[in-house]
Amino acid sequence: MASTPSKELYILGLTLQGKTFRPSDWAERLAGVMSQFRPGGPQPGSHLGYSPWCVPTSFGQTKCVIVHRDLRDYDVMAWDFCLNFARDNELQVSETRPEIPAR
Repeated sequence: MASTPSKELYILGLTLQGKTFRPSDWAERLAGVMSQFRPGGPQPGSHLGYSPWCVPTSFGQTKCVIVHRDLRDYDVMAWDFCLNFARDNELQVSETRPEIPAR
């Protein structure tokens, strides 16, 4: 029996080499760029809040952006933008909720 893919993708503020990604507000910046991609499309003032499909958060001291797979269904180019951001910056990506040890 095949496992179902996770509904969320976690982009961690850790490089593949395990170093903290900078600048420190990268997660908020990425989520801010993605704020227009939301259920029902952009609305007046929607740039003032994050999209429910791309949310910045942190696990311990590690910044993270949670990208929901509904974004891919809504706009594949927006989804690709998030994945390419992670790839271009050599960030760790996970389909499971990260368990980051305390530093």
